[in-house]
Amino acid sequence: MAANNRRMSGKKGAQVGSGGQRRRGLEGKGPTPPAEMRKGHAKQRAAQAKARRAQGRTTQRRGGRSASELVVGRNPVVEALRGGVPASTLYVQQFIDNDERVREVLQLAADRGGINLMEAPRPELDRMTNGLNHQGLVLQVPPYEYAHPEDLVAAAHDEGEDPLIVALDGVTDPRNLGAVVRSVSAFGGHGVLVPERRAAGMTAGAWKTSAGTAARTPVARATNLTRALEAYKKAGVLVVGLAADGEAELGDVEALDGPVVIVVGSEGKGLSRLVGETCDVRVRISMPGGAESLNAGVAAGIVLYEAARRRS
Repeated sequence: MAANNRRMSGKKGAQVGSGGQRRRGLEGKGPTPPAEMRKGHAKQRAAQAKARRAQGRTTQRRGGRSASELVVGRNPVVEALRGGVPASTLYVQQFIDNDERVREVLQLAADRGGINLMEAPRPELDRMTNGLNHQGLVLQVPPYEYAHPEDLVAAAHDEGEDPLIVALDGVTDPRNLGAVVRSVSAFGGHGVLVPERRAAGMTAGAWKTSAGTAARTPVARATNLTRALEAYKKAGVLVVGLAADGEAELGDVEALDGPVVIVVGSEGKGLSRLVGETCDVRVRISMPGGAESLNAGVAAGIVLYEAARRRS
Protein backbone atom coordinates (compact mmCIF):
# COMPACT_ATOMS: atom_id res chain seq x y z
CA MET A 1 0.00 0.00 0.00
CA ALA A 2 2.81 2.33 0.76
CA ALA A 3 4.32 1.71 -2.61
CA ASN A 4 1.00 2.45 -4.24
CA ASN A 5 0.72 5.73 -2.32
CA ARG A 6 4.12 6.74 -3.58
CA ARG A 7 2.95 6.14 -7.14
CA MET A 8 -0.19 8.16 -6.55
CA SER A 9 1.58 11.05 -4.86
CA GLY A 10 1.55 14.53 -6.40
CA LYS A 11 5.33 14.84 -6.58
CA LYS A 12 6.40 16.35 -9.88
CA GLY A 13 9.11 14.73 -11.97
CA ALA A 14 11.30 16.24 -14.72
CA GLN A 15 9.38 18.34 -17.25
CA VAL A 16 10.15 18.90 -20.93
CA GLY A 17 11.21 22.51 -21.53
CA SER A 18 11.62 24.68 -24.63
CA GLY A 19 15.37 24.21 -24.73
CA GLY A 20 15.88 27.94 -24.57
CA GLN A 21 13.96 28.60 -27.79
CA ARG A 22 11.54 31.01 -26.14
CA ARG A 23 14.40 32.93 -24.56
CA ARG A 24 16.32 33.14 -27.85
CA GLY A 25 13.15 34.19 -29.60
CA LEU A 26 13.02 37.25 -27.40
CA GLU A 27 16.58 38.22 -28.25
CA GLY A 28 17.31 40.70 -31.05
CA LYS A 29 18.51 39.39 -34.44
CA GLY A 30 20.90 42.21 -35.10
CA PRO A 31 20.72 44.88 -37.79
CA THR A 32 18.63 44.13 -40.89
CA PRO A 33 20.89 43.07 -43.78
CA PRO A 34 20.87 45.20 -46.91
CA ALA A 35 18.33 44.33 -49.59
CA GLU A 36 21.03 42.91 -51.89
CA MET A 37 21.79 40.22 -49.26
CA ARG A 38 18.20 39.23 -48.46
CA LYS A 39 17.21 35.96 -50.11
CA GLY A 40 14.48 36.39 -52.69
CA HIS A 41 14.52 40.19 -52.58
CA ALA A 42 14.22 41.97 -55.93
CA LYS A 43 17.46 43.87 -55.35
CA GLN A 44 19.31 40.63 -54.64
CA ARG A 45 18.08 39.15 -57.91
CA ALA A 46 19.17 42.30 -59.74
CA ALA A 47 22.62 42.18 -58.14
CA GLN A 48 23.03 38.52 -59.11
CA ALA A 49 22.02 39.27 -62.70
CA LYS A 50 24.53 42.11 -62.83
CA ALA A 51 27.29 39.81 -61.57
CA ARG A 52 26.44 37.22 -64.24
CA ARG A 53 26.60 39.87 -66.96
CA ALA A 54 29.97 41.08 -65.69
CA GLN A 55 31.28 37.51 -65.69
CA GLY A 56 30.09 37.10 -69.26
CA ARG A 57 31.88 40.29 -70.32
CA THR A 58 35.07 39.04 -68.66
CA THR A 59 34.86 35.76 -70.56
CA GLN A 60 34.26 37.58 -73.83
CA ARG A 61 37.08 40.03 -73.12
CA ARG A 62 39.56 37.20 -73.30
CA GLY A 63 38.42 36.43 -76.83
CA GLY A 64 38.02 32.72 -76.18
CA ARG A 65 39.86 29.60 -77.26
CA SER A 66 39.30 27.24 -80.14
CA ALA A 67 39.24 23.47 -79.74
CA SER A 68 42.40 21.47 -80.22
CA GLU A 69 42.83 19.91 -83.65
CA LEU A 70 44.43 16.77 -85.06
CA VAL A 71 46.45 16.73 -88.27
CA VAL A 72 46.28 13.20 -89.65
CA GLY A 73 48.47 11.40 -92.21
CA ARG A 74 52.11 11.47 -93.22
CA ASN A 75 52.00 14.20 -95.88
CA PRO A 76 49.70 16.55 -93.88
CA VAL A 77 51.88 16.18 -90.77
CA VAL A 78 55.05 16.87 -92.76
CA GLU A 79 53.50 19.96 -94.37
CA ALA A 80 52.17 21.23 -91.03
CA LEU A 81 55.58 21.01 -89.38
CA ARG A 82 57.28 22.57 -92.39
CA GLY A 83 54.75 25.42 -92.35
CA GLY A 84 55.37 26.26 -88.70
CA VAL A 85 51.96 25.11 -87.48
CA PRO A 86 52.09 25.06 -83.66
CA ALA A 87 51.97 21.57 -82.19
CA SER A 88 51.86 20.11 -78.71
CA THR A 89 52.12 16.34 -79.27
CA LEU A 90 53.23 14.04 -82.07
CA TYR A 91 51.72 10.55 -81.91
CA VAL A 92 53.67 7.83 -83.73
CA GLN A 93 52.33 4.33 -84.26
CA GLN A 94 54.23 1.48 -82.68
CA PHE A 95 56.32 -0.54 -85.17
CA ILE A 96 55.71 2.06 -87.90
CA ASP A 97 57.38 1.61 -91.29
CA ASN A 98 60.25 4.08 -91.07
CA ASP A 99 60.16 5.74 -94.50
CA GLU A 100 61.55 9.13 -95.57
CA ARG A 101 58.48 11.10 -94.46
CA VAL A 102 58.47 9.54 -91.00
CA ARG A 103 62.16 10.36 -90.57
CA GLU A 104 61.56 13.95 -91.66
CA VAL A 105 58.64 14.34 -89.25
CA LEU A 106 60.71 13.08 -86.34
CA GLN A 107 63.60 15.36 -87.30
CA LEU A 108 61.36 18.44 -87.66
CA ALA A 109 59.72 17.78 -84.30
CA ALA A 110 63.10 17.32 -82.63
CA ASP A 111 64.56 20.47 -84.22
CA ARG A 112 61.63 22.61 -83.12
CA GLY A 113 61.56 21.38 -79.54
CA GLY A 114 58.63 21.59 -77.17
CA ILE A 115 56.66 18.85 -78.97
CA ASN A 116 55.88 15.78 -76.90
CA LEU A 117 56.61 12.51 -78.71
CA MET A 118 54.18 9.70 -77.87
CA GLU A 119 54.25 6.14 -79.17
CA ALA A 120 50.80 4.57 -79.44
CA PRO A 121 49.35 1.30 -80.77
CA ARG A 122 47.36 1.44 -84.00
CA PRO A 123 43.96 0.84 -82.29
CA GLU A 124 44.54 3.90 -80.11
CA LEU A 125 45.32 6.09 -83.13
CA ASP A 126 42.25 4.66 -84.90
CA ARG A 127 40.14 5.70 -81.92
CA MET A 128 41.67 9.18 -81.73
CA THR A 129 41.07 9.87 -85.43
CA ASN A 130 37.67 8.17 -85.69
CA GLY A 131 39.04 5.64 -88.14
CA LEU A 132 40.75 8.08 -90.53
CA ASN A 133 43.73 6.89 -92.56
CA HIS A 134 46.38 8.31 -90.24
CA GLN A 135 49.24 6.22 -91.70
CA GLY A 136 50.77 6.01 -88.26
CA LEU A 137 51.24 9.77 -87.68
CA VAL A 138 48.96 12.16 -85.79
CA LEU A 139 49.88 15.72 -84.81
CA GLN A 140 47.94 17.56 -82.13
CA VAL A 141 47.54 21.32 -82.66
CA PRO A 142 46.81 23.21 -79.41
CA PRO A 143 43.78 25.52 -79.06
CA TYR A 144 44.25 28.97 -80.60
CA GLU A 145 44.07 31.91 -78.20
CA TYR A 146 41.84 34.51 -79.86
CA ALA A 147 42.20 38.19 -79.06
CA HIS A 148 39.26 40.43 -78.18
CA PRO A 149 38.13 42.96 -80.85
CA GLU A 150 39.13 45.86 -78.59
CA ASP A 151 42.67 44.50 -78.35
CA LEU A 152 43.33 45.21 -82.04
CA VAL A 153 42.55 48.92 -81.65
CA ALA A 154 44.48 49.10 -78.39
CA ALA A 155 47.56 47.53 -80.02
CA ALA A 156 47.54 50.17 -82.76
CA HIS A 157 47.24 53.00 -80.24
CA ASP A 158 50.06 51.52 -78.17
CA GLU A 159 52.28 51.77 -81.26
CA GLY A 160 51.15 55.34 -81.91
CA GLU A 161 49.47 54.32 -85.18
CA ASP A 162 46.00 54.51 -86.68
CA PRO A 163 44.27 51.11 -86.57
CA LEU A 164 44.30 49.09 -89.79
CA ILE A 165 42.12 46.00 -89.34
CA VAL A 166 40.49 43.49 -91.67
CA ALA A 167 37.13 41.92 -90.72
CA LEU A 168 35.82 38.84 -92.51
CA ASP A 169 32.08 38.37 -93.00
CA GLY A 170 30.99 34.86 -93.95
CA VAL A 171 34.43 33.64 -95.07
CA THR A 172 34.46 29.92 -94.28
CA ASP A 173 37.66 28.70 -95.96
CA PRO A 174 40.56 28.60 -93.45
CA ARG A 175 43.02 29.12 -96.31
CA ASN A 176 41.41 32.47 -97.08
CA LEU A 177 41.74 33.44 -93.43
CA GLY A 178 45.39 32.44 -93.47
CA ALA A 179 46.00 34.45 -96.65
CA VAL A 180 44.37 37.54 -95.09
CA VAL A 181 46.48 37.18 -91.95
CA ARG A 182 49.57 37.04 -94.16
CA SER A 183 48.54 40.19 -96.08
CA VAL A 184 47.72 42.08 -92.87
CA SER A 185 51.17 41.26 -91.56
CA ALA A 186 52.86 42.22 -94.84
CA PHE A 187 51.19 45.65 -95.05
CA GLY A 188 51.51 46.69 -91.41
CA GLY A 189 47.97 45.92 -90.25
CA HIS A 190 47.05 45.35 -86.63
CA GLY A 191 44.92 42.22 -86.81
CA VAL A 192 42.01 40.29 -88.27
CA LEU A 193 38.47 40.08 -86.90
CA VAL A 194 36.25 37.04 -87.52
CA PRO A 195 32.76 36.09 -86.26
CA GLU A 196 32.47 33.31 -83.74
CA ARG A 197 29.95 31.31 -85.79
CA ARG A 198 29.66 30.32 -89.45
CA ALA A 199 33.20 31.48 -90.18
CA ALA A 200 36.68 30.07 -90.65
CA GLY A 201 38.82 29.81 -87.55
CA MET A 202 42.53 29.49 -86.93
CA THR A 203 42.92 25.85 -87.89
CA ALA A 204 46.10 24.10 -88.99
CA GLY A 205 45.18 25.00 -92.58
CA ALA A 206 44.92 28.69 -91.73
CA TRP A 207 48.24 28.57 -89.87
CA LYS A 208 49.94 26.90 -92.82
CA THR A 209 48.59 29.43 -95.36
CA SER A 210 49.67 32.32 -93.15
CA ALA A 211 53.27 31.16 -93.61
CA GLY A 212 54.05 31.71 -89.93
CA THR A 213 52.71 35.28 -89.75
CA ALA A 214 49.84 34.13 -87.50
CA ALA A 215 52.40 33.97 -84.70
CA ARG A 216 52.72 37.77 -84.71
CA THR A 217 49.39 38.97 -86.20
CA PRO A 218 46.47 38.59 -83.78
CA VAL A 219 43.12 37.20 -84.82
CA ALA A 220 40.15 38.39 -82.75
CA ARG A 221 36.78 36.67 -82.54
CA ALA A 222 33.48 38.51 -82.07
CA THR A 223 30.27 37.00 -80.76
CA ASN A 224 28.37 39.40 -83.02
CA LEU A 225 30.25 40.98 -85.94
CA THR A 226 27.77 43.83 -86.44
CA ARG A 227 28.02 44.93 -82.81
CA ALA A 228 31.81 44.72 -82.94
CA LEU A 229 31.87 46.99 -86.01
CA GLU A 230 29.52 49.44 -84.31
CA ALA A 231 31.89 49.54 -81.33
CA TYR A 232 34.75 50.32 -83.72
CA LYS A 233 32.74 53.18 -85.19
CA LYS A 234 32.15 54.63 -81.73
CA ALA A 235 35.92 54.45 -81.17
CA GLY A 236 36.46 56.62 -84.26
CA VAL A 237 37.36 53.85 -86.72
CA LEU A 238 35.92 54.11 -90.23
CA VAL A 239 34.22 50.90 -91.43
CA VAL A 240 34.82 50.28 -95.15
CA GLY A 241 32.99 47.39 -96.76
CA LEU A 242 34.07 45.80 -100.04
CA ALA A 243 31.17 45.23 -102.45
CA ALA A 244 30.89 44.76 -106.19
CA ASP A 245 28.11 47.38 -106.27
CA GLY A 246 29.82 49.77 -103.86
CA GLU A 247 29.04 53.47 -104.23
CA ALA A 248 32.71 54.52 -104.25
CA GLU A 249 35.84 53.46 -106.14
CA LEU A 250 38.75 52.27 -104.04
CA GLY A 251 41.00 55.00 -105.39
CA ASP A 252 38.53 57.71 -104.32
CA VAL A 253 38.42 56.78 -100.63
CA GLU A 254 40.77 59.25 -98.95
CA ALA A 255 40.07 57.93 -95.45
CA LEU A 256 42.23 54.83 -95.93
CA ASP A 257 45.17 56.73 -94.47
CA GLY A 258 43.35 57.03 -91.12
CA PRO A 259 41.85 54.56 -88.62
CA VAL A 260 39.97 52.02 -90.69
CA VAL A 261 38.56 48.50 -90.62
CA ILE A 262 38.16 46.83 -94.01
CA VAL A 263 35.24 44.38 -94.17
CA VAL A 264 35.50 41.56 -96.72
CA GLY A 265 32.55 39.30 -97.50
CA SER A 266 32.42 35.81 -98.94
CA GLU A 267 33.25 35.29 -102.60
CA GLY A 268 29.76 34.07 -103.45
CA LYS A 269 27.40 36.13 -101.27
CA GLY A 270 29.48 39.20 -100.44
CA LEU A 271 28.58 41.21 -97.34
CA SER A 272 25.56 40.20 -95.30
CA ARG A 273 22.73 42.72 -95.13
CA LEU A 274 23.28 43.88 -91.53
CA VAL A 275 27.03 44.17 -91.95
CA GLY A 276 26.60 46.09 -95.23
CA GLU A 277 24.24 48.52 -93.52
CA THR A 278 26.73 49.04 -90.69
CA CYS A 279 29.55 50.10 -93.03
CA ASP A 280 30.27 53.84 -93.31
CA VAL A 281 31.06 53.40 -97.00
CA ARG A 282 30.96 50.50 -99.45
CA VAL A 283 33.84 50.39 -101.89
CA ARG A 284 34.24 48.55 -105.18
CA ILE A 285 37.49 47.42 -106.76
CA SER A 286 37.68 48.20 -110.46
CA MET A 287 38.28 45.03 -112.50
CA PRO A 288 38.80 45.80 -116.21
CA GLY A 289 39.15 42.09 -116.94
CA GLY A 290 35.48 41.54 -116.17
CA ALA A 291 35.74 39.06 -113.28
CA GLU A 292 32.58 38.94 -111.19
CA SER A 293 34.35 38.75 -107.84
CA LEU A 294 37.71 38.31 -106.18
CA ASN A 295 38.92 35.79 -103.69
CA ALA A 296 38.62 37.22 -100.16
CA GLY A 297 42.37 37.01 -99.59
CA VAL A 298 43.15 38.75 -102.90
CA ALA A 299 40.57 41.52 -102.31
CA ALA A 300 41.90 42.20 -98.82
CA GLY A 301 45.46 42.32 -100.14
CA ILE A 302 44.57 44.94 -102.78
CA VAL A 303 42.93 47.27 -100.26
CA LEU A 304 45.67 46.75 -97.68
CA TYR A 305 48.28 47.67 -100.27
CA GLU A 306 46.38 50.88 -101.11
CA ALA A 307 46.07 51.75 -97.42
CA ALA A 308 49.78 51.08 -96.78
CA ARG A 309 50.76 53.16 -99.80
CA ARG A 310 48.81 56.16 -98.51
CA ARG A 311 50.21 55.83 -95.01
CA SER A 312 53.84 55.68 -96.12
